[in-house]
Amino acid sequence: MINYLQHYCIFIIFALHMNIKLNWDALGIFTSIACAIHCALLPVLLSTLPVFGVNIIHNAFFEWGMIGLAFAVGSYSLFHGFIKHHRSLVPVLIFSAGFIFLVLKQFYDGKLSILFLFIAVAAIISAHFYNYRLCHRSKCSSPHHKH
Repeated sequence: MINYLQHYCIFIIFALHMNIKLNWDALGIFTSIACAIHCALLPVLLSTLPVFGVNIIHNAFFEWGMIGLAFAVGSYSLFHGFIKHHRSLVPVLIFSAGFIFLVLKQFYDGKLSILFLFIAVAAIISAHFYNYRLCHRSKCSSPHHKH
């Protein structure tokens, strides 16, 4: 998992230096889904790892790193969409609500944590999707989409 994350980060850095146009909303949706998969399925699939002394399930550094990555990608994507395309605060408000639930998830255990996770992922993905739709509807001169 960490190896894939390293390759993913290297690709992002390479893409930024080579001026490759990235769809930041798609990237935000991908990172939200990856976070949801990690949080929901990893404990079920890897519940025997603590027996072997490996603790990746509740690794605070990894958890906060994923939250930081989601915040960085989401903030850039929504900031870009707001400034360059549509000037609507709705995606920012939806993302902010989702991000609050994502952070709250870190402080609760059990069923409440899972509930916060699902609310957070649904809100963050919805914010990216709505931002994407608003960007494509706008009448601007951006090379990122056709009108």
